[in-house]
Amino acid sequence: MARILALEPPFAPDVAAQLATMMPPGVPPIGLFRTFAKNLPMTVAMSRWGRYELGRDLSLTLREREIIILRTCARCGCEYEWGVHVMVFAARAALTAAELTSLTHGRPDDPCWTAAREATLIRMVDALHDTSDIDDTLWRSAQDSFDERELLDLLLLCGWYHAISFTARAARVDLEPGAPRFATT
Repeated sequence: MARILALEPPFAPDVAAQLATMMPPGVPPIGLFRTFAKNLPMTVAMSRWGRYELGRDLSLTLREREIIILRTCARCGCEYEWGVHVMVFAARAALTAAELTSLTHGRPDDPCWTAAREATLIRMVDALHDTSDIDDTLWRSAQDSFDERELLDLLLLCGWYHAISFTARAARVDLEPGAPRFATT
């Protein structure tokens, strides 16, 4: 049961305007955004960063971005955000069923990860989740695959989705209808 209930329409004009900037045209706002909108100044501030993280200026590919997000959400136990990203982005990111299962329940050395760069992403997310750091060996390995801009994007993307996961879980945001669940992978 939600601890912070999401706003329901009709929305105040300023809330409606902000929510409209956060979703594709004609798509109703998801529960997480309607929950955030209970603190509109925070929501406005977060929106620009969120657009960067999901936008074309991010130095990582869409597939790499989604590997990081899905692994982070799975490690944080955030079925809400994981399900939204699987529903909206997994097909566009060309993630297979085996890769989704591995991101949710597996390891970076699962046989589905044939690209070393992608396995390194998973190792880095796991290290950040487990220790809030990257050891020197893994960092050197990452430098073989990623430039400094990509490394910075990776670190902040992982941290951003920790924050999203913490908020969605602790506020007990209701799962989106039709979104996949952990048990389905």
